[in-house]
Amino acid sequence: MKKVITYGTFDLFHIGHLNILKRAKELGDYLIVAVSTDKFNWEEKGKICQIKDTDRMEIVKAIRYVDEVIPETNWEQKKTDCEKYDVDIFVMGDDWKGKFDFLKEQGVEVIYLPRTEGISSTQIKQDLKK
Repeated sequence: MKKVITYGTFDLFHIGHLNILKRAKELGDYLIVAVSTDKFNWEEKGKICQIKDTDRMEIVKAIRYVDEVIPETNWEQKKTDCEKYDVDIFVMGDDWKGKFDFLKEQGVEVIYLPRTEGISSTQIKQDLKK
């Protein structure tokens, strides 16, 4: 069985999120999605989420492409999760290109998928403020 893992905040869930989950699942048999916690988003990324982490995790869990959802609580977790879950493929959006190549040293294939053009949570939040 080929295991795939991806990470994200998934705030204001939109078609871009769905697209990356679908494409990630197509790369393997089992998709694990790590959803960034509110604490991690605030303390490490300086972001305030519109939807609380437990709700975001439930939303992601309901997506048919997703087999398992775990919380993301720190940056170092990516390395340990790949070991813990025996991950074969690590997937992120191409806006992170090169940032997680160090996982290749663990024998994990790292793939950066193109983002869906014209949509992002940041843009949605900016539009809502107008």
